[in-house]
Amino acid sequence: MSRLFEPLAIGQLEVPNRIVIAPMCQYSAESGSATDWHMIHLGHLALSGAGLLILEATAVSPEGRISSADLGLYSDANEAALGRVLNAVRAYSPIKVAIQLGHAGRKASSRAPWEGGTQVSSRSPDGWRTVAPSAVAHGKEEEPPIALDRDGLDKVRDDFVAAAQRAARLGIDGIELHAAHGYLLHQFLSPIANHRSDEYGGSLENRMRFPLEVFDAVRAAVPADKPVWVRVSATDWVPDGWDIEGTLAFSTALKARGCAAVHVSTGGVSPEQAIKLGPGYQVPYAQRVKAEVGLPTIAVGLITEPEQAEAIVADNEADAVSLARAMLYDPRWPWHAAAKLGAQVEAPKQYWRSQPREFKDLFAGAAFGQR
Repeated sequence: MSRLFEPLAIGQLEVPNRIVIAPMCQYSAESGSATDWHMIHLGHLALSGAGLLILEATAVSPEGRISSADLGLYSDANEAALGRVLNAVRAYSPIKVAIQLGHAGRKASSRAPWEGGTQVSSRSPDGWRTVAPSAVAHGKEEEPPIALDRDGLDKVRDDFVAAAQRAARLGIDGIELHAAHGYLLHQFLSPIANHRSDEYGGSLENRMRFPLEVFDAVRAAVPADKPVWVRVSATDWVPDGWDIEGTLAFSTALKARGCAAVHVSTGGVSPEQAIKLGPGYQVPYAQRVKAEVGLPTIAVGLITEPEQAEAIVADNEADAVSLARAMLYDPRWPWHAAAKLGAQVEAPKQYWRSQPREFKDLFAGAAFGQR
């Protein structure tokens, strides 16, 4: 029996297998609202056979968007547009759907990657002044952000709550808070971005304070059976930055507050990061969180082969694996993994006749006759 295709409980959410589609920004929204691109893109991925689909980083406010074309969930129009997409997904796929809620902080007001990904000046019609823990720019040539004061902190927290409540109204199965990749909550955690001298800066306890306040507020604002979890960057890959020891402390504090899982990535807070790339290069960080904290842990990062993913789960290095680029390249990756590992996967009945003859039990419940 393949461990990768065993069910997984994330809080009260039952996921049919341990393949997760990681959040992937599409830079294709209009004023924060999902478009026909999202209908095609998410509909495509929803038919993949993965157990869980996490929607791309979704901004909790206009100024929290990475770019002006980012998905958001801060207005009635955003909610209605995303609801349209979700209704189509649910009509044809049993996949569980979570949403990643985030605020880009000082990495906001940027161009799409295919336009260079550089910062857009606040003087440009498509740009705005960013906010962050401290008035420290992400890059040396970038415009420094405004350091958040008490009112600003309260607004960010309340924006996360409002977006989470919209997600709950849409029937989304789980909520992931984005505290990774150099965005706002990660900026508070990392001494590289957080130079504050008040109760939100300095010591590890102080730097964790605001992300934990946001988690507490979101957890309290949505139904108890709706799991809330966090994506973290386990290391900044920069000396004297955020590291695995901080990640373990943060994850332990989250566990005490009812966090359902930890999705473990790395990097993103500094252009000076020196990442040591290789297959599964982030998995050891997920393994330590799983072993030392005891929460369900999702591993990500250059996981591309079914046998590799199977070994990660079977060897208890993580409870699930998430795929991003590999899933874009091969949107039927879970089908092909099930075939290699001798497992079954859900597939839409319209596609049952694509089942290869040598894998006659690949699609659960498949039966097809034709005159």
